[in-house]
Amino acid sequence: MVRDGYLYGLGLGIVAALLWLTTHSWALTALPLVLAIFFLWFFRDPQRTIPTGPGEIVSPGDGIVTEADWIETAAGSRLRLSIFLNVFDVHVNRAPVAGTVKVVEHREGSFLNAMKPESGIMNEQTIVVINAGNYEVSYKQMAGLLARRIVCTVKVGDRLERGQRVGMIKFGSRVDVLVPADAVPRVKTGERVRGGSTVLAVLPERVAATVNVAAAAVS
Repeated sequence: MVRDGYLYGLGLGIVAALLWLTTHSWALTALPLVLAIFFLWFFRDPQRTIPTGPGEIVSPGDGIVTEADWIETAAGSRLRLSIFLNVFDVHVNRAPVAGTVKVVEHREGSFLNAMKPESGIMNEQTIVVINAGNYEVSYKQMAGLLARRIVCTVKVGDRLERGQRVGMIKFGSRVDVLVPADAVPRVKTGERVRGGSTVLAVLPERVAATVNVAAAAVS
């Protein structure tokens, strides 16, 4: 469980206990007690089995794939996969690939519904770029209508492993992943994914093989 769950749960549990001791009213005690249980559940952080196949790019979060399409960026063509997390999903985010953090950029913005296309530009967000050797993968943590806090626990220069915990977004949000344009998507719109364990896309064999050779040379 994320530490916040204990903090929220314990605090509300104490409030519920005090209300019961002073009023003996279940009506007054029920609300903080229910909220305490909800926060303990919301901040859950389950263990995940991380795929180990070459060239695999895993989902950074739990949720529903709302977009899987190729786009043009300043750095060239990219495959973008968008994942919407509702309030009932696990909100811990994980690294999509192994590599070194090249960029961490936080942008202030609005809190539009994360399902809207314009939210990807206008909403508050944190962008992280990972240098995976011969290619780069970036992910974007975006606030939503309810989400008002983005937690990013990585910094430039950090070495990440695939599936490693990298932060969370609280109370509903969206995560975008931009991968090389020649990556082959393994999910489609409407599909449910799990952070760290669902493979979103796979790099072609020729790219994956080059990465493996480079990794072997280093080791």
